[in-house]
Order: sequence, then C-alpha cells, then structure tokens
Amino acid sequence: MMQSEQQIMLNQVWAELIIEELVRNGVKHVCIAPGSRSTPLTLAASEHAHLSLHTHFDERGLGFLALGIAKASNEAVAVIVTSGTAVANLLPSVAESGLTKEKLVLLTADRPVELINAGANQAINQQNIFSSHVCHSLQLPSPSINVPAQWLLSRLDQACFAQQQQGGSIHINCPFPEPFYGKKEKHLLIDYLAPIQAWKAAFSPYIEQPTYSLNVTVSPQWMKVAQKKGLVIIGKVTLEEAQSAVKLAKELGWPVLADPQSGYYSPWAHYDLWLQNVACNEILADVECVLQFGARLVSKRLSSWLDKYQQDFYLIDPHVELLDDSYHSHVRYRADIMKWCQVHAQSLEGRDCFFDHAPSLEWSESLKVASQNALALARSMACHSETLSELSFALTIGQKTEACDWFIGNSLIVRLLDMVGELNLQHTYTNRGASGIDGLVATAVGVQLANQQPLLALVGDTSLLYDLNSLALLKQATAPVVLIVLNNDGGGIFDLLPVDEKKRDDFYRMPHQLEFSHAAAMFGLNYHKPETLTCAMSMINDGLKEGLHLVEINTPSGQAGEELTRLFQMIQHATLF
Repeated sequence: MMQSEQQIMLNQVWAELIIEELVRNGVKHVCIAPGSRSTPLTLAASEHAHLSLHTHFDERGLGFLALGIAKASNEAVAVIVTSGTAVANLLPSVAESGLTKEKLVLLTADRPVELINAGANQAINQQNIFSSHVCHSLQLPSPSINVPAQWLLSRLDQACFAQQQQGGSIHINCPFPEPFYGKKEKHLLIDYLAPIQAWKAAFSPYIEQPTYSLNVTVSPQWMKVAQKKGLVIIGKVTLEEAQSAVKLAKELGWPVLADPQSGYYSPWAHYDLWLQNVACNEILADVECVLQFGARLVSKRLSSWLDKYQQDFYLIDPHVELLDDSYHSHVRYRADIMKWCQVHAQSLEGRDCFFDHAPSLEWSESLKVASQNALALARSMACHSETLSELSFALTIGQKTEACDWFIGNSLIVRLLDMVGELNLQHTYTNRGASGIDGLVATAVGVQLANQQPLLALVGDTSLLYDLNSLALLKQATAPVVLIVLNNDGGGIFDLLPVDEKKRDDFYRMPHQLEFSHAAAMFGLNYHKPETLTCAMSMINDGLKEGLHLVEINTPSGQAGEELTRLFQMIQHATLF
C-alpha cells in the first residue's frame, strides 16, 4: 500500500469513527463551516444517515448557531471547522456555553504536529486554545496505523462522559495530514478495523458509562423550612421548571419573583421597579427563607436585595459550579429542578394542621398591589397609547403577541421586559451567561431549528450590527421568524451611566446613524418600519404566521434613559399599596 493511499484511508476512517461514536453518544446535529483541512470530518458527517446538517460561512456565527440548537434541544451539538483562526472564532460561543452549560462538541481540524511552529500556512497552536472554557480537551494524534481504533473510541467516550457529567463544551482537536481526497478502499484497513467489528455491529458507545443519578430526598429540616415566611425566586430555567417551582410555592404559600428568562409571569412581577420603593423593601425585610431555582438574574435590584439578605437561603440548580455571587452561607442542591419541586411538594400533602393555613397567608398580598401600581406608573410614562417608544413597546409586546418561542438579546430590551413586561407561559431563551451581544441572531436561529416553532427575537441595533453576517442563517429557518431590532442609535443601555454626556456618546453609546432596510434587502428579508404601537403589533403578529421578517423600531437617542430616570424617581416616593 502506498503511503498516500494509506493516509487518505486513515483520515477517512478516523473521521467516520469520530462521527459515529458522537452519534452513539447522542449527537443529532452537526454545524459545518467550509474548509479543506476539515474535509474528512465534513464528508463523514455528510454521509451519516442519522445527522441533521447546518452550514454557515462565518465560524463565529456557526458556534452561536450550534449554541442555539443545543440550548433548545438540550442535546449535544457538534461543530466542524478548519484549522487556524477559524478555530479561534469559536471562542465567544464556547465561553457562553462554559457558563450556561449547553453541550457543544468542537471538532477542529488541525495541521499535523510537524507543521506547527514551522512557518506553515494556516498553522497556529490549537492545543488547549479554549483553556478553562471547555470541560474537556482531547488532543488527537494524526491518524496512524500504530494508534488502535479502540484507543480513539475510548478517548471519545471519555470526553463525552465528562460532558454528560459537567455540561459545557468539549474540544476534540484533529490534526489531519494531507492528502484528503481519494477513493474509499476500506479493504486496505481490514486488519486495522478487525478488533472493533463487534462495536460496528452494535448501536451503543464503545464504553458505556451510565450517568450517576442524583436521588432527591427530603431533609429532616424541610418541614421547619416550610413553616417560615419565605420567598421563591425563579431565575434562568425552562418554562416547565418554572411551572414546577410555582406549584411548590403555592403549596408553601410563598410569593414568586420570576425572571423573564423563565417565561413565567408572576402576580408579584415588575419587582425591578417596586424593589426601589422603601415600603416594599420593608415588607421583604421580614423574609426568613429564600428558595432560588436557577441563577443569572436579569434584575440588578433583586441581586442587590439578595446581597443584603442574611437569612436561610437554598439554591437549587443542576449545574455543578458555584452560582451565588453574593457568597451567602447557603444550602445548595444540585438536582433536577422539576423532580426536586415535585418531591418536596408531595411531602407537604401530609402536613399537620399547624401550618395548613400556609397557602392563605396574606403577608405578601400588598406586594401584588405594589406590582400593579408600579406597572400603572410605567404606563403613565408611556404617554399616548399609540406612541412607539422602547418603554411602550416593552409594556405591550408580551400582552399582544401571538404564541411563539422568544429569544431576548442583551440590550436594554431585556431589562425593560424585566421591569414592565408581561410575558407569560412562553418558552424563552437568552444568552445570559456572559451576557454579551455576540452571536445573538445566530443563537436565535439555532433555537428555531431545534424547536421548529415560530420565533420572535428581540435585539438592539449594536447587537445586530455585530452579528449582521448571521442574517444569512435565517434562510435555514423552518417556521416564521420575526427579528425585531430596537434602534436607538447606539448603546442605549449605557444611558443611565453616571458619565459625562459627551464621553458617554464617544466611548459607550457610539452613535452610528445607520438603519437596516438595506441589510434586510441584502439577505432577502421582509422589512417593516412601524410608526405606531398598533402597526408594530400587527406587523409582528402577521409575520409570525408566515415568512422571515426584520422589524425595525426606531426611537430617539436617550429617550428610554430619560423615561426610566423619571419613572425610578416616581417609584421611590410613591405610595404603591
């Protein structure tokens, strides 16, 4: 056998083994960027019958596309890129997944070791390029007849098991020597593949490692906890998890403060507003216990209240890392949220009459009143009912939008929805790990591809400019998508910073004086620019029925900041109940 023929076959066989073993470990989607060095992996993925393939010319956007699919499907998603800076472009999405634990499998093609640090083209040091942002790194050797196929499969299974246990991304660096192209003559490697024939005939991983099951048990102290004056906080969780936590809260008779990322709207909503009121804070001063489900809260006011809170604190979340940046002394349950709530709610069914009255406790009823009065003050700030501002839009969008999935970006809009939004019982997704503006459009498209449902995505103008390439991905959508860009001419989220106005414009807001009609035309999107709230809602709901739409809502620079400043002053001194 000639050396080049052997290398072609080894490259192909190793790539096929990698792809097959990932499929057996649960991978169903592969996101691919163009490149020659990654050819063995690309061809292996394209020929596998059980994979859905997604492509994008921009590796940075590709990583976020995969992140969105992983976020919505709760499954591992593979990403294939060529060598060099193509790999480095994955870092933003990998950093996000490292915080929020979506599972990405990064298959990065590489030059063989003899071409690294030797002046070869497109050759950078890719080993450990993602550092601590991945949960496991696997540096493969170049495919060689001297490295058994059994070794390759077992190492892949080890990486996948680490990911199943910890969440986040794994990096598999694959140095393929040339040549890559040639006929498949697998009979040339019959002896090499003989030891794994039993594996090839089966459908399970080479090494099976059942995931350790965390049984949920009720602690002896639970009944005492249940009798306290408590508060349930719901952070970044799924809608189904939020609903489970709400059921438990009703059994306990405790109020619920639900983050907009949960997709649940509580009677005690708008707490980012009423927490600025002294009388409301005095009511919460008597809280004896907090149950928090999930983390990464949007509200700065709620986070500030938690910073000062010093009573019993319980945090329930399936992720392994520390999630309390206030560093309370607390009880941490690493558990399935729905199962934990179900088990603890069931334990209350047989409680004695000493606290059977818990669900009818009225201590938090005044905060419900405060919630509605704070919302009324916000509505009064929005002036005329047809005025289209960021505040009026946030007040309206949750009430009047048809049922769909939501993706909310990290601009001012997520904070406005936290303050005044009425989003309820919708599956809601965000990138709130690193809370960056990178890759938001690509992530939103990934969510849509995984869920196959109509999607409403809300981003700021700077966020859209930053991810403009990813508008090309919208053509892959399988259901209607409405992308709303709130254009306030720069980083409006910085309007409330206590910085000199000139410096705020020059170094924070960075006005651009751009609009997006030409971008919509370039990428084949239906473009809308409503002038009133009624027109905006009509365009959005019509768009959610069919097609791909970019809705641009233009608001004056600085308007939202001025409105919020006045609203906060009113809230602080108002009688809310």
